[in-house]
Amino acid sequence: MRIGMRHFVLSSRRFALCGALFVILSGWAIPARAQGIGFQGGATIDPNQFYVGTHFETGELMPGLRFRPGIDGGFSSNLSIASINFEFLYSIPLKSGWALYQGGGPAIVLERVSAGSLHNTSTHAGTFYTFGFAHESGFFTEFKIGAGHSPNLRFGAGYTVRKKKP
Repeated sequence: MRIGMRHFVLSSRRFALCGALFVILSGWAIPARAQGIGFQGGATIDPNQFYVGTHFETGELMPGLRFRPGIDGGFSSNLSIASINFEFLYSIPLKSGWALYQGGGPAIVLERVSAGSLHNTSTHAGTFYTFGFAHESGFFTEFKIGAGHSPNLRFGAGYTVRKKKP
């Protein structure tokens, strides 16, 4: 039991360190050109879960390219997954205020498996490819294909609140 608790404490410290890194990267001195914060939710396949999350979106780093770090939590009966995502997205404008975007990046994945009163927590690396559509109002819908310890397929929708351009 003590070994499991020690592992949990070390995993919690790693998670706190990763969270601090996420906050630092999100607050990086980037001009406020249409940057924003958003929320998303949806479902995953393999493992079958529902997830919710939040993200920070930078303004354009160069035409069409944005950085969107985020954190998601997935839940099912005996498995919980938290992932810290670092994704770069390239956007292609379409008609009527819509844009097609694609990109991806690495992820830090924390898994917690429960069996009765026993819990096992582990940290892994993952990666994913993102494909989606976004409206200039902030609404978006996307598919993510994962590798490593990321969910294999994720479908979600969300909303990004953006700072208005001056």
